[in-house]
Amino acid sequence: MGFAVNSQNLLSRIANSNGHGEDSPYFDGWKAYDNDPFHPTDNPNGVIQMGLAENQLSFDLVVDWIKRHPEASICTNQGVNDFMELALFQDYHGLSTFREAIAKFMGKIRGGKATFDPDHVVMSGGATGAAETIAFCLADAGDAFLVPSPYYPAFSRDFGWRTGVKLIPIVCESSNNFRITITALEAAYQKAQEANIKVKGLLVNNPSNPLGTVLDKDTLQSLVKFINEKKIHLVCDEIYAATVFEKPDFVSISEVVEETKECNRDLIHVLSSLSKDMGLPGFRVGIIYSYNKSVVNCARKMSSFGLVSTQTQHFVASLLSDDEFVDRFLSESSKRLAKRHNMLTQGLKEVGIGSLKSNAGLFFWMDLRSLLKEPTLEAEMSLWRVIINDVKLNVSPGSSFQCSEAGWFRVCFANMDDETVEIALGRIRNFVALQVKDNNSSESPPLAKKPRWKNNLRVSFSRRCEEIIMTPRMMSPHSPMPHSPLVRTRT
Repeated sequence: MGFAVNSQNLLSRIANSNGHGEDSPYFDGWKAYDNDPFHPTDNPNGVIQMGLAENQLSFDLVVDWIKRHPEASICTNQGVNDFMELALFQDYHGLSTFREAIAKFMGKIRGGKATFDPDHVVMSGGATGAAETIAFCLADAGDAFLVPSPYYPAFSRDFGWRTGVKLIPIVCESSNNFRITITALEAAYQKAQEANIKVKGLLVNNPSNPLGTVLDKDTLQSLVKFINEKKIHLVCDEIYAATVFEKPDFVSISEVVEETKECNRDLIHVLSSLSKDMGLPGFRVGIIYSYNKSVVNCARKMSSFGLVSTQTQHFVASLLSDDEFVDRFLSESSKRLAKRHNMLTQGLKEVGIGSLKSNAGLFFWMDLRSLLKEPTLEAEMSLWRVIINDVKLNVSPGSSFQCSEAGWFRVCFANMDDETVEIALGRIRNFVALQVKDNNSSESPPLAKKPRWKNNLRVSFSRRCEEIIMTPRMMSPHSPMPHSPLVRTRT
């Protein structure tokens, strides 16, 4: 007896949807890397992963601390006495020592210009879980958040896949270094009104992913004024707060809130994490800090679906309570990020490749507009395929970040060693030189030529990834690969 049934008919709408965003060029680049990853000896001609916003530059400092503090882990002789208590603890409020340490750390990385109440700290399984939880708390399916573009591609997944919440881009342009303007804000808001879409909030990423820039106080104040007038929420994703490595200093929305009398605090919410600031994405420590008690209560109940393990809470509380270590880590991390950022951007500048001036994050916004055949999305995707397939670098195209202008690419720089950076720079230099030579000689289009430097490559890269997704899906039409392997995504 046959049971030929379309399996899709047996599954939910979410299970059959593409809301995860895996068919984006952003994730296609990850698949290309996963299919052909670099190794210094095993695969020296593979794809260099420059699409992973991971902070590995100061990992040695954490490792050293762990060796000196075995009591921080319940899996050691020094810490095993706490095992039973922590193994049985399951309160979704979290350990008080954990919430206190997080609140203190949030204040420290903001220069002590804002204070945080441990009772308003809500934990979640990574920044992804925190983003989805705040979306569930603030909006209903069909409602929308305004988001300045370019913005992190997975925001659509985090805020909308399971919640049904929409994201409406606020178009920002290179003519003013992609700054947010009130004119652009009003235009996006009006667009939503005309489409009969209810706007429930404004979502900003500060420091910005992918720009690597920070918002100044005047801009933040204008955003607070805007959301107060419209009576909508302001969600500030500040997961890169401790990655600022040059002036101007980071200004948190919390600092503005404490200075502004005419501010409805019930509308302000902050997302934080240890994934970028401390380089601990595998710990899945996401934080919601809301000034609205009702949101705190709701988010805390929802956190039951994605708690941070008590073992992790215990370790994090010990780590962040060590003021001497935290101060040293933040100082050294800033220096190392600045050095690596300068190493790459200056190396590119030497061959005529510019980038948006930036001072934060684990990436920069590379300008390849001069290498496009024409200023179109199609030309950007053609160039991206060459960079993936021939230059063998996974850099993320601007279109996957909803950038309104073709030719911009995000380049991550903190997830590899210096040797790998030099090899990546060498590949780019050779590629640009070949482009110039071919253009000058008026030969066939450079995008159709096979790079003559392809066989002289070496690389060193650690195959550490942030989150493994094993759902088989159709490849995007943008994909540089004929089929989909294991997909690695990130928060």
